[in-house]
Amino acid sequence: MENDNPLLYGLRSLRSRKRTARKDVEKQIRKKYQRSKQLWNIRRNIPWVPLENPYQKGFVRFFVVRDDVKRSKDGEFFEGILKKINTYMYSESRQFLKKRRKFGRRIYVEKEQKLKRVSSFCWNDPKFGLTPGEKQYFLKKEEYNPFRKRNDIYYEFIESWRFTLRVRPHMITHYKPLDSELEKEHDELESYLSRYKVAGIIQKTIHGKSKSYRWKLDEETDLIKSRKYANCITSATELADYFEDL
Repeated sequence: MENDNPLLYGLRSLRSRKRTARKDVEKQIRKKYQRSKQLWNIRRNIPWVPLENPYQKGFVRFFVVRDDVKRSKDGEFFEGILKKINTYMYSESRQFLKKRRKFGRRIYVEKEQKLKRVSSFCWNDPKFGLTPGEKQYFLKKEEYNPFRKRNDIYYEFIESWRFTLRVRPHMITHYKPLDSELEKEHDELESYLSRYKVAGIIQKTIHGKSKSYRWKLDEETDLIKSRKYANCITSATELADYFEDL
């Protein structure tokens, strides 16, 4: 028995073995997570290839600076603003219509298109590039977010009359070639990383969230299922549209 005692010091406890196994799983998940990020960058940086025969796919609608504003001395100034807040909408027809119910029957109305809102993050982000002179044409506003239960701050351009909508054919002139092996590996990684337990480990160990992932997921799921605030906002919007059409 005395000769066997030194061997006991080499045996690992159950707690130690479990801890090692958990660390190995986390290393495997971290490695696959980093590989998924690499694949995302590779797929994003694949160069576009021009088509021999470009073709039209519906129409695109976007904002342009009005002709009278463009001819003024501030034409280039407002063109610079528009590049940062322009929006694009696509449609199969030139009319850009959507279905809507009125007096119990369905009708077609024109889709509304607005300029892009500037979030509080982009407002202070140097990469977004809003100059102090350009910021003078934006108004700070708040809107209640029913999912986050707080007011979100954004900035809205106050002189939208300087821009007008224009419709053009949406021409497909380039395509991005796909690598079947690359796409297969990416899909397998996304399927693995989206599993419930794996996503929880990523949330806790990689992103460093202090709160429990399960608690946050349950909270958001209950809020989405209830739709308490979202239904109120939708109902008010529909009611306002109803009286507007009368």
